[in-house]
Amino acid sequence: MHEITQTILAFIKENEFWAVPIVFALAFGESLALVALLLPATVILWGVGALIGASGLNFWPIWAAAVVGAALGDWLSYWLGVHFHEQIARMWPLSRHPTLLPRAHVFFEKWGALGVFFGRFIGPLRAAVPLVAGAVQMPRIPFQIANWASAFVWGFTTLGPGAFGIQWLKGFG
Repeated sequence: MHEITQTILAFIKENEFWAVPIVFALAFGESLALVALLLPATVILWGVGALIGASGLNFWPIWAAAVVGAALGDWLSYWLGVHFHEQIARMWPLSRHPTLLPRAHVFFEKWGALGVFFGRFIGPLRAAVPLVAGAVQMPRIPFQIANWASAFVWGFTTLGPGAFGIQWLKGFG
C-alpha cells in the first residue's frame, strides 16, 4: 500500500498543473444548480486537500481555484434563478425532488444574505440556495458579497484540513 501511495503522490507532484483546473471544475460543479445533485465533489475535494498535504503541493493556487469555481457556480445558479424563476421547479432533476426548492426558499426567506453564506455549507441546499435567491430576486450586491465571502471560507474549510492537517501530523512522526 505504501508503494501505491508513493506512486500516486509522485504522479500528482509531477502533474501538479492539473490540480488547479480540476479543482476549479469540481468546485464549479459542486456549486452549480442541478449539476451539484449529481456530482459528489465535496468528498473528492477533501481527498484533494489530503493529497495537497501529503505531496507538498502549493495550497494557495489550488485554494484560489476552489474559491473562484465555487463563487462562479453560485453566480451562474443565481443568474439561472433570475432568468428562469417561473420554470425552475418544473425542470429536471428538481421536478424529481419537489421538496428541495421549497426547503431552500424557507431557509433563504428566514436568513437572507446570511442564508446564502451559510447555505454553501449545507449539503443538499448548497446549489439550491443561490438558485432560489435569484428566483426571488435577491439584490445582486448582497448576494455577491455573501457568495464570495462564503466561497473564501468554503475553499479553506474544504481543502485546508487535509492540506494542513497532514503536514501538522507529519510533525509528530
